Amino acid sequence: MPLIYFIRHGQTDYNAARRVQGWLDIPINATGRVQALRNGGVLNELISDKSRFDFVSSPLLRTRQTMEIMRETMGLPKTGYATDDRLKEISFGEWEGMNREEIDAIAKDLHASVEADRWNKAPPAGQSFRDYSAQVLSWLAEIRRDTVVVAHGGTSRVVRAHFMKLPPSDMQKLDVPQDKVLLIEGGTLHWL
Repeated sequence: MPLIYFIRHGQTDYNAARRVQGWLDIPINATGRVQALRNGGVLNELISDKSRFDFVSSPLLRTRQTMEIMRETMGLPKTGYATDDRLKEISFGEWEGMNREEIDAIAKDLHASVEADRWNKAPPAGQSFRDYSAQVLSWLAEIRRDTVVVAHGGTSRVVRAHFMKLPPSDMQKLDVPQDKVLLIEGGTLHWL
C-alpha cells in the first residue's frame, strides 16, 4: 500500500456554525487558512522528494483552497493536482445548509430515523453511508503511488474505518480534525 497523507479541508463558516455542508461549495474561513498553512508546513517538513507524490483533492471549493494553500506552503505551484468526484463529501441532499434544529423543524421523525441508521438510510435526495463508503473505497483501491489527499470529514471516517476495521456504527463516532495530518502507512494510522 502506498503512503497516504490525508488532510481534511480547513474550517468554513458552516463548520463553525455547525451547518450541514455536503456538496455545497463553501469557502474556507480565516481559521481554515491557518489550518491549511499549518498542515502544509507539516508536509513540507516530512516530504523531501515531492515529485514522488500524487496530489489529489475533492473538487469542492473548500478542499481545493486547502490544497492550494498547502502546496504553496510546500514550495509547489498551487495548481498541479488532480481532483476526483469520489472524494466529495457525502451528500445530505435537501438538508444541506441547515443545522440540526432546522432539520428537526421540518422533518424531526425522518431526521431521527436517518441518524439512527446512517449506514442504510439517507436524507431526502442524499446518500447513505453504505453508498458513500463504496464510492470512497473505489477511489482508495486505485491508489498506486504515494499520495497527498485533501477531502472531507465523511471521507476521513470512511478511510479510517476501513483501515481500523470498524463497524459502521463506530465509524460515525470518529473525530474529524481539520488541524492535523493523518499518515496512513502500511495500514496503520498516525496523526501528525
